[in-house]
Order: sequence, then structure tokens, then C-alpha cells
Amino acid sequence: MSSTESAPSAFPCRLLLVDTDSRFRRIVKEFLSSQIVQVEEVSHERQALQKLERSEFDVILVEMAANTEASLLRLRELKEKADCEVICVSEKPDAESIVAAIKAGCFDYLTKPVRMSRLQKTVDNAFRTVRRQRLCRSEHLRNGQAKKPLMIGQSAAMQEVFRLIKRAGPTDQPILIQGESGTGKELVAKAIHQVSHRVDQPMVVVNCAALPETLLESELFGHEKGAFTGAASAKPGLFEVADGGTMFIDEIGEMASGIQAKLLRVLEDGSFRRVGGTEERRVNVRLLTATNRNLFEEVKEGRFREDLFYRIDVMRLELPPLRHRGDDVALLTHHFMGNDWQIDMDAMEAIERYRWPGNVRQLINALERAKILSDDQTILLQNLPTEVAECTYVLSHSGPPRKDDLESLMRHQIELVMSRENGNKVRAARALGVSRRSLYRLLEKYQIE
Repeated sequence: MSSTESAPSAFPCRLLLVDTDSRFRRIVKEFLSSQIVQVEEVSHERQALQKLERSEFDVILVEMAANTEASLLRLRELKEKADCEVICVSEKPDAESIVAAIKAGCFDYLTKPVRMSRLQKTVDNAFRTVRRQRLCRSEHLRNGQAKKPLMIGQSAAMQEVFRLIKRAGPTDQPILIQGESGTGKELVAKAIHQVSHRVDQPMVVVNCAALPETLLESELFGHEKGAFTGAASAKPGLFEVADGGTMFIDEIGEMASGIQAKLLRVLEDGSFRRVGGTEERRVNVRLLTATNRNLFEEVKEGRFREDLFYRIDVMRLELPPLRHRGDDVALLTHHFMGNDWQIDMDAMEAIERYRWPGNVRQLINALERAKILSDDQTILLQNLPTEVAECTYVLSHSGPPRKDDLESLMRHQIELVMSRENGNKVRAARALGVSRRSLYRLLEKYQIE
């Protein structure tokens, strides 16, 4: 495999080659074998099944007889036996055989004589697909066993988030979660609650941006009968509901100054009064807050109370935008697609290149749209939203370039960043907001040294 397309050598691909043609097996093994790909070969299905009993493989390359039910049965048996992708190869297959094999779970269908460059790319794509699917399943299992909210992420930025959750979660200190819209701030709050000693108590969520000032005050602190028009009976507030547990206030930067003063008092001594009431009430609540604003700037501009800011900012957790999470984009894509769906490699590359200004929420919406428009449970490039398919946000948010200028703009920006980072691909990929593999593909595509 080429260095630009291959998987990291720390994760070698194990390939099982099943073909009656010894010459074909020898050629394929000599071409693919390396530190990156480990090839084992057998001539018949029976031998392949014996291998699968003893060893685990990532990809199986198997000879298929055209248009026979026996071949399809063998394909299904291999898929059931091995947690891997199966690539079929045959001499002069008809269209009906190819369609039947794809429906039976074949990753791709190659025709002999096989071009080695095509085989190399197909094997690499299959291996990457297997790795992503396994990572998603392991995340499901790990989070399910720990009874924690499902949070997908292998990037260094998300590992730091997980570390802070683990360290700060068991304390009772207020935590301010900062991040762009759509990055998953509420999910982080739930993770913090579930690793705290308050996990058996309620967690209450309120969004300041979704409620007008008068209604927000009543929701948070409750009201007495007759406190305002329509208050036919007394109602406890969310702080009372959350007593002993956790209160998560989202978009706290939208909170009006009058309510900020009442919230400050709750943080200082746990006391408050219902709207229209005189009785002093007390609660024991751990407060988590979130915002997509820069609260320090809001304080300087006089739009947010300085004393409240320092109360809620005891511990700050910065949630990275999706464009700074590298390979997490592919991991999240496969997770939100589900195990019954596949994605075309062109579509996957467009998803990895796009900057996702709406973050994880935008990615989820784009995949749901693509599912509606796709056929045969395979997401194609044309199923994605136009801005993703054409990658109009790949380099900046200054506005979408004309389609005929996109290629030259991409090349220019990549050259600029590579020069600025002195050829360091890790820093360049981070600056461009793409994974290292995506950067390697772009460098090769535009022939950039």
C-alpha cells in the first residue's frame, strides 16, 4: 500500500486470500504483503473456515463463481463466521452476479485480471471500514457497561475532555462547559452527572435561550398561587425538583440580569424565594452551566455579572468543535449511520474534508437527510447536502467559492498552510481541520510536495 492511503503500521491489516489459482495468490501476496498488510492464502473455502476458527482477519479476498447460489451461500457463511469485510473476485462476472453478491454483503466486486492499484485501494478502503465499525462497537460496549452516556471520540482533544469529566465529575464544584453550538454540551453535562455521587438523584435541564425572562424565572424558582395572571395554583421550580441532584443551565449567557442575581444567591447559600412568595426555601444542588459565548467578554461589556461569572467558572471545560477532532469525524459518521448502512468512499472523503460549522448536530442532520435520499442503504456523494458534497466550507467560513474556483482555492490554501507549518503534516492537518489521512490524500491529489 502507498504511504498516503495506508492505515497506520501500528494496526496492520490481516488479509485472508481464498482462490484456487495459485499464480493469482502468489502475485497478490507479493504485491500486498508489507508491514502494513499481512496476507495468508488458502485455495478452498474449507481451509478458509479452518483459518477463521483459529485467527481473526480484517479483510477476506475470495474467488466467486459467476451466478451460482453456492457462491452466494459461501459468501454469507464467510460473513457470518468472520467480523470482517469480504471482497469478491471473479472472471467475467455478469451484472446479476455482482448485484446479488453486493446484496449478500460483499464490500466490492473485482474482475480478473485485477489491476493491482485497484486491488490495493479496495483492500485499504475495506480495512478502514472494518476499523471504524469495530471502534464504534467498542464504544457502544464500553459506555453500555459503564452506564455512561455514549460519547464517541478517539482524538486527543476528546480524550482531554474525558479526562476532565473523570477528574471533576465526582466533586460538587460548579462547572462551566464552553463550546460552539452543536458540539454536545448537554451530553457532557450528563456524563459529569453520571460519574458524580449524585447519580441516583435527578438531573434537571433548562435552556435559557428557549424561554422568555418571566417564564424562565418561574421555571427555575417556582411561583405561588396568584403571583401573576394565569398562576391558578402554586408550582415548585426546577431547583426544588433538582434538590439533592444536578441542575444544568444551558446557554446561561442568554440569562437576564435580574435572574442572574437570584441564581447567584442560590450558589452562595442555597436559598431562594418563589415568584410572588415570601418563604425562604433552601436546596442542595450541584450546578452545571454551558454557553457558546465568551462570558469573559460579556462581563467586560456589562452584559453578565462578574460575581456570578466567577461563581460558575470554578472549573471550565472547553468542548472542541468537530473540525478540530480529526478522525473522530469518520468514527461519528459510522456510529450515526448505524450497522445496517454503508457509505461510498467519495461521500466519506467529502464528510472528512468539510469543516462542519454546525458541529455534531449538523453531521447528524446531514446523515439523516442522506439516508432519506439514498437507495439500498448506501450513502452516496449526491445524497449529501450540497455544501458538504461540494465542500464549500473546507477552507474557511468567508463564504462559499464558485464551484469552478474550488479546486484552485483548495490547492492554494493547502500550500499556504504547509509552508506556514514548515511541512509538518500533523500541525497542517490540525490547522486545516482535516484528519492526517485526508491531508495525505489531498497532497497526493494536488501533487503538493
